[in-house]
Amino acid sequence: QVQLVESGGGLVQPGGSLRLACAASGFTFKDYAIGWFRQVPGKEREGIACITRLFTPTYNVHSARGRFTISRDNAKKTVFLQMTDLNPDDTGIYYCATNLLRTCSLEAENFISWGQGAQVTVSS
Repeated sequence: QVQLVESGGGLVQPGGSLRLACAASGFTFKDYAIGWFRQVPGKEREGIACITRLFTPTYNVHSARGRFTISRDNAKKTVFLQMTDLNPDDTGIYYCATNLLRTCSLEAENFISWGQGAQVTVSS
């Protein structure tokens, strides 16, 4: 079955960086888009970035604002989210997900398989 496992979360000071990883198994990873989402208590899950099987990225301009970079390594079946210049508004649980489609979306409702999430806390 489809399995996604996030790693790389943690506590970071404002202005710092983190790289999240999403390790995938149970499906033909190279053929499908993968997205990153953020969940904050009391708010809807927000799409941050997505990458297609052809390595084309899509970003939430308001959230990523040129600070985040999504990438994928098909040999390792892993998608990364490099986050820089972090601020407290970036705090939340970060999930990776697949829609098992070839095209990208930043709408959580379009994704059918999710990881367990990784906590990112930006605080001094």
